[in-house]
Amino acid sequence: MPVETLSIRNRSAIGRFPSGTLTLEDPDKLKPQKPDTKWTCSTWFRQCCQRCCCRRKDPPDPLPLSLSDTLLEVRSIDLLKSKKEQNRLEHHTDRYLSEHLIIRRGQTFQMWIELSRAFNSKTDKLQLDLKLGNLPDVSKGTHVIVPLVEDLQDGCWEAKLVEQKGSRIKLSVNSPPTAAIGKYKFCVATSSPTGEAMSPCSPDNDIYMLFNPWCEDDSVYMDNEEERKEYVLNDMGLIYYGTDSQIGDIPWNFGQFDKGILPACLFLLERSGAPASGCGDPINVVRLLSAMINSPDDSGVLVGNWSGTYDNGMAPTFWSGSSDILRKYYESGGTPVRYGQCWVFSGVTTSVMRCLGIPTRSVTNFESAHDSDVSLTTDVYLDENFQPIEELNQDSVWNFHVWNDCWMARPDLPAGMGGWQVVDATPQETSQGVFRCGPASVAAVRNGQVYLKHDTPFVFAEVNSDKVYWQRTADGFTPVQVNKKAIGHCISTKAVGSDDREDITHLYKHPEDSEEERIAVETACQYGSKAAIYNISSANDVTIQISMDEEEPQLGADAKLLITVKNTSSELRTFSIQGQVVVMYYTGVHKATVKKDQVPVELQPNEVETVEWCLLYDHYKDQLVDQAMMMLTLTGRVTETKQVLATQFRFRLRTPDLVIKPEGDAVVGKEMKATVVFRNPLKRTLKNVKFRFEGLGLQSVREVSYGNIESLAAVTLTEKFIPLEAGPQKLLASLDCRQLSQVHGVANITVKAL
Repeated sequence: MPVETLSIRNRSAIGRFPSGTLTLEDPDKLKPQKPDTKWTCSTWFRQCCQRCCCRRKDPPDPLPLSLSDTLLEVRSIDLLKSKKEQNRLEHHTDRYLSEHLIIRRGQTFQMWIELSRAFNSKTDKLQLDLKLGNLPDVSKGTHVIVPLVEDLQDGCWEAKLVEQKGSRIKLSVNSPPTAAIGKYKFCVATSSPTGEAMSPCSPDNDIYMLFNPWCEDDSVYMDNEEERKEYVLNDMGLIYYGTDSQIGDIPWNFGQFDKGILPACLFLLERSGAPASGCGDPINVVRLLSAMINSPDDSGVLVGNWSGTYDNGMAPTFWSGSSDILRKYYESGGTPVRYGQCWVFSGVTTSVMRCLGIPTRSVTNFESAHDSDVSLTTDVYLDENFQPIEELNQDSVWNFHVWNDCWMARPDLPAGMGGWQVVDATPQETSQGVFRCGPASVAAVRNGQVYLKHDTPFVFAEVNSDKVYWQRTADGFTPVQVNKKAIGHCISTKAVGSDDREDITHLYKHPEDSEEERIAVETACQYGSKAAIYNISSANDVTIQISMDEEEPQLGADAKLLITVKNTSSELRTFSIQGQVVVMYYTGVHKATVKKDQVPVELQPNEVETVEWCLLYDHYKDQLVDQAMMMLTLTGRVTETKQVLATQFRFRLRTPDLVIKPEGDAVVGKEMKATVVFRNPLKRTLKNVKFRFEGLGLQSVREVSYGNIESLAAVTLTEKFIPLEAGPQKLLASLDCRQLSQVHGVANITVKAL
């Protein structure tokens, strides 16, 4: 066997072996050999005087390595994520009921990291590792590696060491204002001269990233603090409904900060199938969510139902908030919730957008057109006798329709198109094959620029299309009247900082009949199919107008309207007015005709005549549907000039309110009571009545099955609850049964701290 010689230079071996060389017969193993017996100083002393000398001991173990030479590992991470910590307060996320760190992009946040030893900036390296989505990718911005830098700069991911206490270091971390929103898995990578280490990605350290309306470089930036408080942070609001002459409001609990709502909103984005890399663009996000909040083609949040029958679900009029809907959807793993109509879709959309950081409001348009043939006109077809031809009247006019405005820049459109954008989650028409609508620039709608994306023509028709009456003739259909003021009235939203209604019609359209408004309409109709209708001319010297009596019609009573006809000419005018009243759903779909009549009219030159028109309770009592909506259509032709008269008037029968009366002082942690009073307005029994209560900081959602309420009877309930949060709160209540819907109540309660 060959013999190899190994020089001994290792310090730990010195003293164990004689100096010089060591002969090994097995080169694969290093085995210390017993040294040869030789005389040394110590040997001589032991032989001569054992009382004075002792056997020489081996030297001590080698000195330990320098601390900077040991492996650097992460012991713990403190993301300062509690509601009272600096991060949550500075990022305006302290109201989210979540145990995770919730931050807004484009803004620095802090964290403490405890290491296995002191950090040496000269020899050690540390970087943060964040991953978003199922397939994180550095090139797509969904796998983010954040280095330590000397000085933070805006616009990129970076971190700076700002404080060190022994083995603990504090980092200030910055994110770009374009970062994708969502839930990031977070861990820390370390390296030192002796090796590298990676901390585990604990779910407790997940970081939620939101849009940032407080950051000037974020595309959802809003520069008014009061508007940010209203459109991002306000979790209670009002949604308007009814008709333009009878505007009602529904108190709505948006609940965007409730427990589990943020994960539910991000679950929606995940369910959409869109790549996480696209979630940094609010234009893309709101378009995805407008599709995911309805369910026809993607199993989204809500099933729409306008039938009046709500078996196996909840009537849309019974909901009073969004959080219960979103929680049910999320906890079921994506089973659509039954049922919704436009204000419910809008309420949920407001909740989701505000939760994710996009300034959003619910907007109601009265006399809202649904243009089914993209003509950019709302068409009504009449037969030879001026009676509506229902099978041809596919365009409809909703008494009201609720959608959303979302605030953002529009770099994809010409300058000036940023700001409020229409987003509509109610499934009406498909957009690129999917039930969704928007974002459509409100500025583009106002100016008739219907060639700009997304879905601007549809929104324009909803608010500013002309209503065209067509009469059947031997040669087809001829336009006989254009009503230029019939569509888009009293566009409403809740005012900033109060419960007042704000009319924002001027944002959507120029003043009626102004030169700017007519230019906008004619600009839009260049892209429609019926531009020639503007050549209609007639001697319009007779006008007909319908108005409401001073007393608003009440459900269960007779309804009275006023019809005013006026002859502005200097000659006699004669005609007959044909009237037809239909019970209708608020979407403009007719259920039944409940009254028809005809009234001859003779007007002297410059004469004005007003007649009272009455609809009896017995006419409609068996045909009521949700919202208790009615429409009166009047038509006729002036004998002398052949002028066609046509107008429509929508009205609703007012339902009673629930009257809520709090009892005693409201104090955090102490039980209090509130009584709820209701009177049945109908001369029939209400069967299987249910009440529903909820209120942020007051009462979680609770339903009460009451049973039957007799004809014209009054009932009183007592609700007990324990306030959880101090400050101004609202207690909401609603009633539902098959015979009566759209019954709500609200009480303002100021809760005192304990």
